[in-house]
Amino acid sequence: MKEYNAVSIRCSRITTYRYSTSFTLGIRSLATRFQDPVYALYAFVRFADEIVDTFNREDAELLLAEFRRDTYQAIERGISLNPILHSFQEVVNKYKIETELIDTFLKSMEMDLSDREYDQQSYETYILGSAEVVGLMCLRVFCEGNEAQYQALKTPAMRLGSAFQKINFLRDLSNDYQILGRVYFPHLNMSEFNEECKRSIEKDIQKDFLDGFAGIKALPKGARLGVYVAYVYYFALLKKITNTSPSRILEERIRIPNIWKYSLILSSYVRHSLNLL
Repeated sequence: MKEYNAVSIRCSRITTYRYSTSFTLGIRSLATRFQDPVYALYAFVRFADEIVDTFNREDAELLLAEFRRDTYQAIERGISLNPILHSFQEVVNKYKIETELIDTFLKSMEMDLSDREYDQQSYETYILGSAEVVGLMCLRVFCEGNEAQYQALKTPAMRLGSAFQKINFLRDLSNDYQILGRVYFPHLNMSEFNEECKRSIEKDIQKDFLDGFAGIKALPKGARLGVYVAYVYYFALLKKITNTSPSRILEERIRIPNIWKYSLILSSYVRHSLNLL
């Protein structure tokens, strides 16, 4: 079993690295005991997202239903021959991650199978499931059973997850619309997307960032740097988006060059080491 556990978590690490160098760098900034659990969480989320983004609707519906069934079966049995689900169930069972969080996440993935445009209510529901509860899963790991600490940090963790997701929506506006036919921002007419629309979205994100930052400073020491690295990266991405014209956002995905990412990590490490957060 020890070897299988090792193989499974290695699959989760590889999945994270292949899909996101940014998240990988952030995870590597966490204390060692937190790294593998967060790799497992990310890989689970990534595979579910891959189902709804890659396959045609009929296949995706079937695959997501099977993924949901296999997820809960793995959690109940404490084992799965799917290495991604095996690593995930280990984290869920060890850190007592609530079924409600998992179910809320999977329901948001189901929304991607049918919803193409969102009103304010469905937009908030989607963000809750696709981002905020993922932040809470990570928080369960970071708090290591300290319920009082979890409850105190719950709202900031949700706000930070919300900010990250809204930035993803904004940077992927072109691909989501042109390739997947989705518009996540409520009542957004793509033909009328202009500087005013963009600034309104950015203002909303900045508020989430402000609410979320207070929680970073109160995180357990072993989690603080890794989450701060993610915060700094996404804040830099927002700044780049802010300085990018609406027309360009509609044409390409906004990215941070790898050399810039490494510079951000170094500066984050220095600020964290000097207690300057």
